[in-house]
Amino acid sequence: MARRRRSPLDTKRPAEINEDWLATYADAITLLMAFFVMLVSFSKIELPIFEKIQAGIAENIGKRSVVRPTEILETDLKDVVFNLQLDKSVSVKTDDEGILMELASGSFFQPGSADLTRDAVLFLKDVGDLLKQPRYMGFQIEVKGHTDDSPINTPRFPSNWELAAGRAIAVVRFFGAVGVDPQSDRMRAISYGDTMPKLPNEDDQGNPIPENREVNRRIEVRVFPKYARGL
Repeated sequence: MARRRRSPLDTKRPAEINEDWLATYADAITLLMAFFVMLVSFSKIELPIFEKIQAGIAENIGKRSVVRPTEILETDLKDVVFNLQLDKSVSVKTDDEGILMELASGSFFQPGSADLTRDAVLFLKDVGDLLKQPRYMGFQIEVKGHTDDSPINTPRFPSNWELAAGRAIAVVRFFGAVGVDPQSDRMRAISYGDTMPKLPNEDDQGNPIPENREVNRRIEVRVFPKYARGL
């Protein structure tokens, strides 16, 4: 009896894998990415959270560690304050934009003057040495001058606007003198005069509050990465 020739159609073929779901998955990922981009475009970036998320993604997905420059700089600045024993005159903290240093004008300037004191020179020299390091070159520096509401009228400073501006400019100039990129748009000086007090300058009866006025006389130095104010 002749053996029947096996047809090529009789050969069992491996089942084809249906990968149509990949198209749906890719569409979903694309939509999610677009959604998060839209959220970011309408929201304000909170820098500490942004850096933590960035580091978490790198560590858990990329299996690599990420250095958070803002966190390192905050620690270094606090070390400067501690080493110079200026904890009563300088505060360093991080907010949703970056690092904010508040300098008490009473310790950094003579009354009615924009000339830096010895403590101010020592502190700003160490801060400048940090800010000119390569790792912080992408950080912007804003120096804001604030006064209390006590009137001033001198040839150099006809009002609190000029006094606050002079003090902010003095800090910026000092940073430039120690090599913090004075010719770029990295630094700016801003005067608020007495328009943004932290505490009321007077009580309800119009009597001055000396301790509050002392708090209101301050210099704010804000240091933040460029990406902290929009993508």
